[in-house]
Amino acid sequence: MNVSWRSHLTVRTLYLLFLGQVVSFALALSSFTFSLIADLGVDAPLTQMLFVYLGLALVYGSIMLCRRRRLLVPWYWYLILGCVDVQGNYLVNKAYQYSSITSVTLLDCWTIAWVIVLTWIFLGTRYSLWQLFGAALSVLGLGLVMLSDAGAGGGGGSKPLLGDVIVIAGTVFFAVSNVAEEFCVKKKDRVEVLAMLGLFGALVSVIEIGESAESIQWSTDGILAFVGFTASCFMFYSLVPFVLKMSGATMFNLSALTSDMWAVVVRIFLYRQEVDWLYYLAFSVVIIGVVIYSVIEKDPDGAPAVDEGNPTCYRVLSDESAVDLDEPSHL
Repeated sequence: MNVSWRSHLTVRTLYLLFLGQVVSFALALSSFTFSLIADLGVDAPLTQMLFVYLGLALVYGSIMLCRRRRLLVPWYWYLILGCVDVQGNYLVNKAYQYSSITSVTLLDCWTIAWVIVLTWIFLGTRYSLWQLFGAALSVLGLGLVMLSDAGAGGGGGSKPLLGDVIVIAGTVFFAVSNVAEEFCVKKKDRVEVLAMLGLFGALVSVIEIGESAESIQWSTDGILAFVGFTASCFMFYSLVPFVLKMSGATMFNLSALTSDMWAVVVRIFLYRQEVDWLYYLAFSVVIIGVVIYSVIEKDPDGAPAVDEGNPTCYRVLSDESAVDLDEPSHL
């Protein structure tokens, strides 16, 4: 029985790791295409994300219309989620105008620290000291990136330190979005989450775009870069709920750390730029922290999930809590 349980856990873990790497590849691809757009002189991050949100709204909104079901979460919560997600994307994507692709993708992982704090406070997730040490070690490794950018010729970009600060600010919004999305996909329906995120994300983007879209000078290279960015982001957003449902926001962000490796590979072989030695040291420290966290990790499911098709209210769940004594009362 114990052997069977270990075998099941191993298969599930391997599947989760594979799925996490697919998400990581999509993230690295979106970072690469966004940097291409920035190299073309286009400074319109809201316009770029607008196409992504529209794609999510059209595809998953159509599925919702076919289902003909009422919303399981009030619309105004999705409006808040859309606002937070738009601001996070705007700040992080804006940073590409000032810093290098490697710095942005590495510092973007500050999201892990904020996610741990938010899940601890609002979702009741408890972490061991070793898990916290592993995550802290990963964040410490990311601090080496800022030291590299502060040095002469480190990291590239017109204003690398400004770009680093913008990225870190954006990770706060990303963390709130990740934790809120984790709660929704575990308790409700991921199709509804993606459809509403796309709808309200598009509405918020349209409101905030202003005249930036009119200043874009379209070209063949620009259109191809936009298409690549939209496709990679759509794949990223579509796969994220699966990882969040199986593990959680913390492990999702830790799995996404490998996208930094792809960023370095892209920079070396395609951008033909030199990489400061501190980047290699930073990545090594980050990987050590991830390994520590992964080895000590407990149940990856975290909070018990509610069937997606069951629109049961939380009042009913609380009435059943006396039967299921293992279910945490705060969820």
